[in-house]
Amino acid sequence: MRAIDSAQRYSIAVQLDTDLCEDVVEFAYFLASDVAEVSPFVDQVMHLINGFRVQDGSEVEIEVALREALLNAIIHGNREDPSKHVSLRMRCGADGEVSMAIRDEGAGFDSSSVPDPTAPEHRMSTHGRGIYLMRALMDEVSFEEGGTVVHMRKSPSSLTYRPQ
Repeated sequence: MRAIDSAQRYSIAVQLDTDLCEDVVEFAYFLASDVAEVSPFVDQVMHLINGFRVQDGSEVEIEVALREALLNAIIHGNREDPSKHVSLRMRCGADGEVSMAIRDEGAGFDSSSVPDPTAPEHRMSTHGRGIYLMRALMDEVSFEEGGTVVHMRKSPSSLTYRPQ
């Protein structure tokens, strides 16, 4: 495993999984609960993802969903408590599939209780849009461990994916 420490604020570890028949890379990240760190962190993570997978046009969707999940974990899960961290485990396949699990150290929540932000009575609400975007942009989104872990998966686009 090769660790990359960026400005001592978060750590990124890259592990090439040689036991699998496919070309798969797994990333493990730990990020402090600081909203200001999300954009540079996501930029660096997306640079790594794009270097390990075939680009198929879904990169922006993955980036937005990841950004929303991290912000939700920091703001709503950890309540921006600087003593808490967010962890991210991600797997990227050369075929373009990306799966990730984002974990916070908060109390959790019931994802079914988040109202639909597209409903007329909730359009002016400032809550629920992040989860809505994650579900709209990723192929699968699920919440586990009382809402402290969100799992997301994006398959390669069947229209634009071309094997190497």
